Amino acid sequence: MFAVPDAPEFPADHATTWPGQLRYEDVAQDGRLMPLALPSQLGGLWRGLLSKHPGNRTAMRLGIVPILTRLVLRTTAQHVRLDHPVEGRGGYQLAHGIDASGAIDRLYLNMWVDVLGATGRLFPPEPAGALAIAGSMFAEHTFTRPFAPPAQRRVTSLPIEGFPEVAEVRYAPRTSPVETGEPPAEATPLDERSGDPTDVVFTLDQTDSNQHVNSLVYIGVFLDAAQRRFAALGQPLRIRSREVEIAYRKPCFAGDHVRVQLRAFTVGDLVGAAGVIVGSDDKPRCYVRTLFSP
Repeated sequence: MFAVPDAPEFPADHATTWPGQLRYEDVAQDGRLMPLALPSQLGGLWRGLLSKHPGNRTAMRLGIVPILTRLVLRTTAQHVRLDHPVEGRGGYQLAHGIDASGAIDRLYLNMWVDVLGATGRLFPPEPAGALAIAGSMFAEHTFTRPFAPPAQRRVTSLPIEGFPEVAEVRYAPRTSPVETGEPPAEATPLDERSGDPTDVVFTLDQTDSNQHVNSLVYIGVFLDAAQRRFAALGQPLRIRSREVEIAYRKPCFAGDHVRVQLRAFTVGDLVGAAGVIVGSDDKPRCYVRTLFSP
């Protein structure tokens, strides 16, 4: 339901296939994949292609990093065997964005990935079958200099051997960050946006080597708040998250306090939540929306 750009025809050196493994927490009790199981499979693209790419290596040495700015996760109703390897299939594309005047204002690294698992269930036991798509994702990264002074962080060209200075492909996100924090147009709201009663405090446990709170932590925080809201509204709770869209605006760090502001909605037989995670200064850290189904 959450819009993503169609995957392009990838050149051979922009796409790959790789094996992966699932953790117990990646699969629900009925054998369906969790959305939060998908992002770890991006490592197949990074390790298989980009970590070896001379352009990416040079950019990293110069302090130019593709930072995750948007993520869309989708899972299917397919049951998969937890105890069998999964297969990732995906590719990447470089692109540029323009501002209102038509000038180049951003450079992007976008990724599309499908994750396939062996059909069947671990409990109750079902024989493992052929590979089938269990989930897919779209990951938008924006090139930036995250450790430079604020006025020097934006990157509008890559004068780097191995990368085009400005990629030919033009890209614009399908939704703005603020729209990502709103229910879909066809949704029926169940309440008004309001703050979740539980404050969240980050420690080093939620951080990663990028020196800030890990990008997936925000999704977990939002899903927890959504489930509390569904319970308060008397919604059925034998449900599983199946789609997540998140747009990142500003990082959090160890010691930061945040709160979720959200509203619940329905779309047909699906229930969802949309909102924003704000810091103690009330400024958005990210916008999120998600869908759950039985």
